[in-house]
Order: sequence, then C-alpha cells, then structure tokens
Amino acid sequence: MLKVGIRAHDVGKDTIVGLAEKVKAKGFNYIQFVLAKAIVDDNGLYNKDKARAYYQVLKEHDIEIAMLGAYFNPVHSIKEVVSKAVSKFKNHLEYASLLNCKLVGTETGSYNDDKWTYNEKNHTEEAYLEVLEIFKELRKVAEDYNTFIAIEGAYAHCMKDPKRLNRLVRELNSDNIKVIVDLFNYLYIGNHEQRNEIFKEAISLMKDKIVLFHLKDYIVEEGKLKQVGLGKGLMDYKFLIKTIKENFDDAYLIFEGVVGDDIEESLKFINNLLNE
Repeated sequence: MLKVGIRAHDVGKDTIVGLAEKVKAKGFNYIQFVLAKAIVDDNGLYNKDKARAYYQVLKEHDIEIAMLGAYFNPVHSIKEVVSKAVSKFKNHLEYASLLNCKLVGTETGSYNDDKWTYNEKNHTEEAYLEVLEIFKELRKVAEDYNTFIAIEGAYAHCMKDPKRLNRLVRELNSDNIKVIVDLFNYLYIGNHEQRNEIFKEAISLMKDKIVLFHLKDYIVEEGKLKQVGLGKGLMDYKFLIKTIKENFDDAYLIFEGVVGDDIEESLKFINNLLNE
C-alpha cells in the first residue's frame, strides 16, 4: 500500500501530543520525524524512555513514523561536526525500532558546510569516496540493529544524480541501505525540463532500493526553482503518481516543505490521483 505522509515539523513545532493532534487534524497517518525540529525543547537524541513515550503517543493518535530524519553533512570541513552527527545518526539507528520505525534518512552533504549548496568539489571522485567511507561506518550499525539507512541524492550535493547515488548504494552492497527519491532535489535551472526522464532513470536504476518519495512542486521565478504547493507547479504529478503506482506496492509518499493552506489542497490533489 502506498502511504501518504508529511514531514512533521511542516505542521509546526510542538510537544509530542500537540504535534500528533496537528498531524491527525491535517489528515495524515504517517510522518517523517526530525526530532529537534518537530518537538519543542528537545535535544535531538533518543533514549529508551523517550522513544517508548513518543511511540505511545503517536500510536494513540494512529500515526506511524515512516522515517526518522537525522540529516547531516558527511563532508563538513570541521570533522568534530561530522563526528557528532555520525553519533547522532547511530543513536537514531539504535532506537528506531522502539518507535516502530525502520528507516533513518540523510542527504550526502556539500563542501559548503552548513549552507548545503553547490560546490564544484561536491561532484568529484574525492567527494564520492569521502561519503562512501562515512556510510560504510554507518552500514555496520544499521546491520547490527536491523534498521535501514535511507540516502537521498541532490544535484547540489555529493550524490548529484541517480547514477552516482546508485553507484554508492551498490558499492555499499547491503540490504540495510535504501533510497529516498526527491525529484525536485535533482533539478536545477539547467535540467529541470528533463524532470520526467530523471525520475524514470532513478526508478530504473534503484527500484529495488527505493522506499520513500518526497513530494514537492515548483515554478521558475527569476531564473530559479521556487517551491509551491503540490499541483500548482511544473511537476507532472499525473505521470509521477502513475509511475509510482505501476512500480511500487509499498512505499511512503512524504510531503516536504508543503506548509500552511497548501497542505490540505495538496493532500486532496494527491489522493485524487492515487484513487484514479
């Protein structure tokens, strides 16, 4: 079954009870959960008591966590920053099961550190190898805890396109490595008109690894891609949803960066396409 959800903090940061109520009121049963961004006064780390308590509240509201977000920059120039982020990611892999969740997600970083923007070094072999080594370390932890690392590519980052991300997941060669497809992330002003072909390529290469799709839409404004509500932009969602339905029986479709009044309209739009 295809499961439609939302990034929890896109409904607004709150207590775990307040968050669950907001998500439910918006019509969702699945969330991408980034702890420090979603919960007020939270240090962003799990322990047994917190994981069990949060799981219980979400269960009472009939909400499941599709994926824990522990996004970090594996090529950050300050190695202490990387080390802390890797420890946090391991923490999420360890406690994910107590939240009835298997996936912990991240992107692949940029040499522009906290800006996460394009740097020509991001697309080099050196960048690829540096990212590979970090994920080799995390792979062992995921295997030990029987949880899964979900990796998301992006044009501005070190895994710039489906081919390069596919190379990474094949070299990691583990059942515990999965893939997030965020089509918008692969696009920039120079290739966005090929969006359907890029989407087809991602599925062709990594169908066996893909577990989650981020749903976004966009327009071109002043030479840049600007995100808008789903169905209000250039994405061919009729094609995208049809393609997903043809290739996946069980995947998460997560709204990302869809906020405010766009949430309700976007959910209605996607549900109509899923029901066609």
